[in-house]
Order: sequence, then C-alpha cells, then structure tokens
Amino acid sequence: MSNGIRDHPDSDAWGYVLAKTDNKREVITTKKQKRNLITKPTKLYEEARKRYQDLLAIREELEASLSKAPPGKIHIAKSAKRTQFYLREDGLDKTGKYIPKSKTSVIQTHLQKAYDEKELKLLNIEISSLENLLKHSDGIIKKQQILYSNNPTEVKNYISPIDVTDEDYAASWLNTPYTGKEINPQLPYFETGRKERVRSKSEIIIANALAAHEIPYKYECPLKLSDGKVIYPDFTVLNVKERREIYWEHRGMMDDKQYSTGSVMRLKAMNKDGITLGINLIITEETTISPLETKEVEMIINKYFLQ
Repeated sequence: MSNGIRDHPDSDAWGYVLAKTDNKREVITTKKQKRNLITKPTKLYEEARKRYQDLLAIREELEASLSKAPPGKIHIAKSAKRTQFYLREDGLDKTGKYIPKSKTSVIQTHLQKAYDEKELKLLNIEISSLENLLKHSDGIIKKQQILYSNNPTEVKNYISPIDVTDEDYAASWLNTPYTGKEINPQLPYFETGRKERVRSKSEIIIANALAAHEIPYKYECPLKLSDGKVIYPDFTVLNVKERREIYWEHRGMMDDKQYSTGSVMRLKAMNKDGITLGINLIITEETTISPLETKEVEMIINKYFLQ
C-alpha cells in the first residue's frame, strides 16, 4: 500500500492491473470490465472478541462489588449554591436521610454503587450486542475469502471477488510484473538464496530473512513519486494481513559523505509522498565499523510483519 491506498493485485482472474501514479495505485480495467469491489482488511471481529472478553471480566467485578454494597440508594439534591446527599433506605422513602459531607466514605460508597448499577446495565446491552455480532459472523471473513479462492483457475477467470485468501493475495502481488533497476555487471556479484542478484551482503541478509519467514517482497521495484521521479526502494515488502506495502531501505555506506547526503535527500522525497518512517518505511543503516546484524533484521521483521 502506498500512502494508505490499498493495492489491488494484477491478475487475469480479477480483471485489472495496477498502475502507479503520484505514488498512488489506480485500477485500470481490462477488456473484461470486471468489478472493483475488493474489501479492505479489517480487525473488526478480532477487536470485538477482545472487547467482549474485557466486558465479561469487568461485569464479573461489578457484580461482585454490588453484591457487597450496603442497601439503599443515594439521592442528590442540587441547588445554585450547593449539592446535598440523602440516603433513601428503600423505595418507599421519598425524602431520605441527610448525609453530611464529613461522611466521605458513606457518600463515596453509595455514589460508586449508583454508578456501578447504571454501568452494569450498559455493559449488559453491549455484551448482548457483541454476542449477537460474533454469533452470526464467526469466521465470515474466511468464508468470504475461500468462496473465491477454493475455485479452480478456470472458474476464477469468470469471477470478480470481493475478497481472497492471504495466499491468493500474496501470490497475485508477487506475480505483478515489474522491471527492477539494472545492476552494472562489473560490480561484485551477490546472490540471495532465491538466486536474485542484489548489491551487497547486507541485502542478502535482509532478503534471506524475509524469504525464511515466507514474507513476500520485491527487490528494487520502481516507485513513481508525485514529482514524477522514479526511485527504486531496496525492498518493497508486503504485509499480507494488512494488505499493504512497506518499503525497506538499507543505507549501507553511511560513513561515505556523498552517499549519506544522497540518502537523506531520498528520504525527504519519500516523506513528502507520505512514506513515513515507522509506518510504511523501514530504514536500516551500517558503516564500515558497524555492519548490519542478523539479529537486527530479525527484530524488525518480527515487529512489522509477524505480530
């Protein structure tokens, strides 16, 4: 994903291809004129389940607290100058016994009880709503995805899905053709475990680590910025769960003044297009005396792609 815009993979079965314009993705329909109804990734149900469990725990605590609360209800009388508290011991008591403000603990206990009773009613309403949501939507996203992805290719060619499995999405993303930046044949030859040629030993470390975790990536895939300039981020990596691209730049000669100056300018250009460090941009750096470490790469991969 670029600038928060969702990418759509290039696939004959889906009937459209991707074009990069001003660092955004545009959908260009093919002759099939397929629909563009792809849903965005959501954590709605995951968050709903978490919320549901939290509310159940809170309800249990409130019920336990209310079971120990003293009888009676507090009545609050307000006037322009002061607020007074009265304890009504039962429903027939319309006046109540005045509680002086010196009895702080009594006031606090009954006010907390009144609050907890109202909160418990609201909690029960929300819990009931979440139960209904989760009951009728359990696994619905997965069902929507496999509705398309479980079909043979011959069937897929006739269908425009609203969602696909992560595996289908990643495969289609990887199959989107691109022309990387040419590497001078006279430069030292570095090759990844996937037999890709890269520019340094550190890039081998990054590529091999991504491959080991089965994280889809493209090496030096062109990216057109809003000013028309085309750059080639070292790695364009797909966060499959979130269906978005993250760019990984490795700055390998930061003790070289000319190189570091160019790297800073490149970073500024990317920032202008919404490619922001910590969000959709990863930067690793090294110098002659401080090389890139495998442990560092693994920590980054875990943070951005495995959690």
